[in-house]
Amino acid sequence: MTQHSAEVAIIGAGVAGIATAYYLAEQHNITNVLLIEQGQPMAFTSAQSGENYRNWWPHPSMVDFTNHSIDLMEKIARDSDNRLHMNRRGYALATRRTQVDDLIDQVRYGYDNKRDDLIRFHSRAEGSGYQFAEKPDWEIAPDGVDVIQNQELIRKAFPSFSEDIQTVLHIRRGGDISGQQMGMYMLENYRSKGGRRLTGMVRQINQQDGYVLEIETSEGLVQVKTEKIVNAAGPFAAKVAEMIGEALPVYNTFQQKIAFEDVERVIPRELPFSIDLDEQLIDWSDDEKEWLASDDEYKWLTEQMPGAIHCRPDGGDNGTWLKLGWAFNETPQDATWEPQLNDQFPEIVLRGAARLNPSLKAYYGKLPRSMTHYGGWYTMTEENWPLIGPMGKNGAQKGAFMITALSGFGTMAACASADLVAKWVADDLKPKYANDFSLDRYQNTTLLAELKEASKGVL
Repeated sequence: MTQHSAEVAIIGAGVAGIATAYYLAEQHNITNVLLIEQGQPMAFTSAQSGENYRNWWPHPSMVDFTNHSIDLMEKIARDSDNRLHMNRRGYALATRRTQVDDLIDQVRYGYDNKRDDLIRFHSRAEGSGYQFAEKPDWEIAPDGVDVIQNQELIRKAFPSFSEDIQTVLHIRRGGDISGQQMGMYMLENYRSKGGRRLTGMVRQINQQDGYVLEIETSEGLVQVKTEKIVNAAGPFAAKVAEMIGEALPVYNTFQQKIAFEDVERVIPRELPFSIDLDEQLIDWSDDEKEWLASDDEYKWLTEQMPGAIHCRPDGGDNGTWLKLGWAFNETPQDATWEPQLNDQFPEIVLRGAARLNPSLKAYYGKLPRSMTHYGGWYTMTEENWPLIGPMGKNGAQKGAFMITALSGFGTMAACASADLVAKWVADDLKPKYANDFSLDRYQNTTLLAELKEASKGVL
């Protein structure tokens, strides 16, 4: 049986696993690392990423965490001549409500002691001080959030939005990147420092003076002897944990998206990542509604649906495609390598997205044939916070670590998550939020009480 050895074995070569390998080498000079994946890097969950990022979260720890991740992505953008195509159009959160104190309170709490400098209110069309740059440069774009409550100003800045929108919260430190390019940049740098890859499926992990991993490859079983392991197995992280007798408080839901060419040019290319916060009834015709309501399997499509449906241009200023997503599925499922797509989802998400951007109605019943329908697993904790750090009560002493439960924010949080788990592996100084993202948080009753009342921010 072929045998390998490494100081650290990383199980999973999605963006989180690759970033972990990168920061172990970049920040801690740990290069005797083996990155293990059953297929090609970033070909599973990471390939389904929405490729967005934001620092908008209803808690200071998550804001600090994602701000750090954005800082790290900006460094990669600078070092690589912006190979990851980073932009700063922001997030536009739209609602038909005029009373939005609850949303403002979430933003205030998240920004903590910086709130007074970072929240700006605009209630006039002229002289409001609000500026929407058509081609924002991430190096000079503003931070914070602009709260716009003037319909004339909203129509001017977001002309595709429905005229009944009363309030827009424009989160400015947000935008989109190419997650694949960022991952490839980190993988290339990791390999240039001597990092190695192994293609195969981990079948068993034995604790024996460190760990011995048994891996099924195309050439037969391979053994890997390692001092430390990092569980970056995405939707299969709980199964990897079980191999060393640990249980992780995570579950998986399957979320879907579509992408298609905007052949009718109905959405402005400068539109930010736009989210309709309001609940809605899907815009079916009377005949469609009657048919759906008569079928127990589809009746739910005629009932109230949650908010947070989103739309954004894809492919940059010169692109022609759109992405639509709606993470309304809350059903936990066992992850599989070939998840089942819902054939009705493209029409569901299109009609839902048309409530905020009515011009999308041009595609009712006639989405382009080139439309891509895809989906990926959201691996989550109940509070929708990541798990990063020792895997189990004595994980650090045993050399077992995890970077998981990144749900719908894996690409945007990959850098900060990997930087943090690399510090745990290297036993280096960690940021103040480190314990909030480890299993230690389940002993922090005050934090858990806060999270129980907070928005989960699932997108």
